[in-house]
Amino acid sequence: MNLIYPVTFKTYSSGQVGAFFTDVPGAITSGATEIEALDSAQDALVVALSGYLDDDRPLPTPSKPKRGQRVVVVPPRVAIKLSIYEAMRQQKMTQAQLGDLLGVEGRQVRRILDLDHESKLSHLEAALAAVGLRMAVSVSKVSPVDSRVAA
Repeated sequence: MNLIYPVTFKTYSSGQVGAFFTDVPGAITSGATEIEALDSAQDALVVALSGYLDDDRPLPTPSKPKRGQRVVVVPPRVAIKLSIYEAMRQQKMTQAQLGDLLGVEGRQVRRILDLDHESKLSHLEAALAAVGLRMAVSVSKVSPVDSRVAA
């Protein structure tokens, strides 16, 4: 699951810069500059995506960025949790069923799906395996401007 979303910027007459995600309409933020807006865009994206979990909706598929368009990468631990959630939705698997497969109680499954909880990587890997997934790591170069922005 590739959770890299293109972001669009709009400069207002006040000079403030807004950051928007066409694929995730609720993910909106702003800053005094484009860099500041981009810096807070990841948090806005994660908060909006957590709403999809809360409402039990399918995650929006990221569109392909236009040439030169900036993108925001969902943090790795959050991306793993979202992948588990989406696989559970597709398989119509309940949290209780995942807990049974993992041999854990419901509280631990809720933590696995809680985007704010710092779940252990081993727990996430076990949950991925239980829904028929495995993770792979991809590392890519960023421009000097992008390296200042939280990834």
